[in-house]
Amino acid sequence: MRTIAIGDIHGCLAALDGLIQEIKPESHDRLIFLGDYIDRGPDSKGVIDRLLELRKSCEAICLLGNHEIIFRSILGGLPAETWLGLGGQQTLTSYGGALERVPVSHWEFLYGLLPYYETEKEIYLHANYDACLPLSEQSEQMLFWEHLSKSVPQRHCSGKHVVVGHTPQPNFEIGYFGHLTCIDTCCFGGGWLTAIEVSTNKVWQVSQEGRVRHNWRIFRSLWKKFYALRNRSVASLESDAVSRSS
Repeated sequence: MRTIAIGDIHGCLAALDGLIQEIKPESHDRLIFLGDYIDRGPDSKGVIDRLLELRKSCEAICLLGNHEIIFRSILGGLPAETWLGLGGQQTLTSYGGALERVPVSHWEFLYGLLPYYETEKEIYLHANYDACLPLSEQSEQMLFWEHLSKSVPQRHCSGKHVVVGHTPQPNFEIGYFGHLTCIDTCCFGGGWLTAIEVSTNKVWQVSQEGRVRHNWRIFRSLWKKFYALRNRSVASLESDAVSRSS
């Protein structure tokens, strides 16, 4: 059985279809989607339709993202003006221009999304976490809204590796932080939709138009070397500081 995490789709149905075609999931595989299925891209309705179809052929676990939180609020009666400017207009258009056309199955999907998912070795969630708190005590702000650009947390108290989306990564490359991996590579903005099997570090990437990226291994190697060098430099500076103070 493979466990594969998939980053922020944001309405990019062609990218999702291309990614699934590359992964070729089987019935015993587990796909973990990290949230933000809607807004900004051209076909949010189609993305949710596809996710519902996937649940029939493999284990598709769908987590809650901040854009789904907003959409649920809009469906519940919150004024839509702000949402429309955050990519909601594209979502509304995909539903034929009327919220009344959102089918019951999509309501059920949106309200059935999980806040996080945990395995024996990994934690999967949308945005960020407090390293000192168990998952059940994490705030909504951390799980769904806090960007890594504001704070990169230390290793989680469980000791498990954490996989997140939400924070678009520089140059559309996967963010490797040792104990944390970010796979929001900004598909809707000209980057890639990324999937990763954490246990093997196998990666699949597809553009918004459905074009498969075949040179990801080179970039992954360079990116991991960059973070390794950065972490080594930070450790060296900390060691020097301790030596000077003793």
